Amino acid sequence: MTSTGAGAAGARAQIRTRDGWAVQHAVLTVTDMTGAQVLRAAADEEGAIRSEQPLPAGPYTVIVTAVGYAPVASSAIVTASGRMDVGSVVLARQGGAELPPPGAWTIDPMHSTVAAVAQHLGISSVHGRFTEFSGRIEIAEDLNKSRVEAVIKAASIDTGNGMRDGHLRSEDFLAVEEFPEISYRSTGLEAAGPDRWTVRGELSLHGVVRPVDLALSYLGTGPDPWGGVRAAFRATAELRREDFKMNYNQVVAAGIAAIGTTLKVELDIQAVQGESLPMG
Repeated sequence: MTSTGAGAAGARAQIRTRDGWAVQHAVLTVTDMTGAQVLRAAADEEGAIRSEQPLPAGPYTVIVTAVGYAPVASSAIVTASGRMDVGSVVLARQGGAELPPPGAWTIDPMHSTVAAVAQHLGISSVHGRFTEFSGRIEIAEDLNKSRVEAVIKAASIDTGNGMRDGHLRSEDFLAVEEFPEISYRSTGLEAAGPDRWTVRGELSLHGVVRPVDLALSYLGTGPDPWGGVRAAFRATAELRREDFKMNYNQVVAAGIAAIGTTLKVELDIQAVQGESLPMG
């Protein structure tokens, strides 16, 4: 990289992710050919670095670092102007994985689905979903410290069959009068591949709290029609009913259970950047 000699002295750079988000906590370090540090500057809220410190003419090494991202190093030459224009620097997450920018994201229940699938009679599946829920995602600068919490109204279960839904709300299953809410709170996040994570957390269901892991994928980010920014996620988990003291079952012919002992949970989530949802 070579400065153009135009404009004010000092270093200029723009630090962004592959998706174009500003990396607000990035740090630019400049060293001379002996390895001595001659400049260190931090990015602002827009991911921009603007240092007014003039630099002596000559060759330099530029290193851009940020917690959770792979560092980027390059060479630069400063002319008599004392200006170094580094330009746009793209940082990749450690391991090659990306997530939305740090901060609060609010789950939008109108554009999200919380569903579960159970085996029926050993030959087919029954699909159900919860229609009332809320939640919040906090993406941290250090990705592994990100958090998620959600609350589901147990009585909002809907399988498309009123009689079956009534049974699921009863003491045999969800016992919604005694346990009106199902809640999940994460305790950690671990990379599980180049574009996948494992969310460690605790699920409170039917009066029992158990550790439950979510297999998480990030699907992308984009603007919405209401002036906001949305991120999409998909997550799955498998639960054993007996772990949450839901042991009801009915055995039909040949010893086959009417309802399977495990539930597959499928989450398709849209989250809006910020602490609240837009009107629309």
